Amino acid sequence: MSQTNKLKIFNDPIYGFITIPNSLIYDLIQHPYFQRLRRISQMGLSYLVYPGANHTRFHHALGAMHLMQKAVEVLRFKSVEISKEEENALYVAILLHDIGHGPFSHAMEHSIVEEVNHESISLLFMNNLNDEFNGQLQLAIQVFKGEYHRKFMLQLISSQLDMDRMDYLKRDSFYSGVAEGNINSDRLIQMLNVADDVLVMEEKGIYSVEKFLMARRLMYWQAYLHKTSLIAELTLTKTLHRAKELFHKGVVISCSKPLLFFIENKVTLDHFSNIELDIFAQLDDFDIISALKEWQHHEDFILSSLSKMIINRDLSKIKLNSEKFPSKILNDMLITFAENNNISQQDAKYFIFKGKIKNQAYNNDAEPISILKKDKTIENVVDASDQLNLKALSKEVTKYFICFPKVLEETKL
Repeated sequence: MSQTNKLKIFNDPIYGFITIPNSLIYDLIQHPYFQRLRRISQMGLSYLVYPGANHTRFHHALGAMHLMQKAVEVLRFKSVEISKEEENALYVAILLHDIGHGPFSHAMEHSIVEEVNHESISLLFMNNLNDEFNGQLQLAIQVFKGEYHRKFMLQLISSQLDMDRMDYLKRDSFYSGVAEGNINSDRLIQMLNVADDVLVMEEKGIYSVEKFLMARRLMYWQAYLHKTSLIAELTLTKTLHRAKELFHKGVVISCSKPLLFFIENKVTLDHFSNIELDIFAQLDDFDIISALKEWQHHEDFILSSLSKMIINRDLSKIKLNSEKFPSKILNDMLITFAENNNISQQDAKYFIFKGKIKNQAYNNDAEPISILKKDKTIENVVDASDQLNLKALSKEVTKYFICFPKVLEETKL
């Protein structure tokens, strides 16, 4: 009987060779739940702005696991005791941390599964896999939920300086071509340590942390919150809302069975059973793109127009401002567009709307990035840094936006 070699390697464009540490990790990667991540884009619709940004959540999960392997190696070298079971739990938790993402990532959290975030769905997947793998994920789930007594282990997975952020900044910078987002993950990991069960950065690594936080700020403005990426994601959200609205009015909506299930049903976390989870696991970017291609020919003006906008990258205009846009501008646009297209002002809100975005590279109210000084004291990176810009990075910046069809571009803002 032939035996599968489970100690495979992946050739990654960022880090070179990534090794699979054991057979459990191999089996998890091979599972259909995880393979679905090959069909979930890492940066949503950002490829409409940066053509190279076509990498997937699968890439990112493997990259984050690779960085975790490096972190464990460094911490053990510095005499931090990590058992084999704890090591494996860290690998499983970071590998599966994003497994709950839906098609085009965050857009789904505001449309199809309205009251369930991806972290909650990730935990549901992990619990399901734990049953399937006879309890081998139990410790990983404890760590992921923050229930394990060794605090630094959760910080490696989810904090303001974790393996997740280190990988997505470096990876998204590489694939998008936004060089300002590139970070030195090797240096950051080499400077990690643990003091009083808390993850700390040794003082000589403080400049790498400053670069990391600045890179995060720039990536948000130039990539994640780029106005074209923003309007594309908002348009997709509006399209899915319209499809749900039409379906519940009795209008026929053509799409894949998994997508139709979530259009038909409002699924809350309390009712997210294994049945719903298995249907969700069949959803990926291709369901959405296929639906949009179908809907662009729908008889409903709104659904058809919104779908065409995304498929043909003929998006609405979006303007950003440091102050709120006057309500009169929005109302005048709604009236004009509704009259010109023979639709109600309520329906015109699918095309004309306003909102706000926020960017905060470092959150002073959250668990801090701790700097271990040479005298063994621990200090918040903002206080330890001699750079005034770190204080500025910890301030939340809010920008207001207004979206409207290009035919209304002559409107004075």
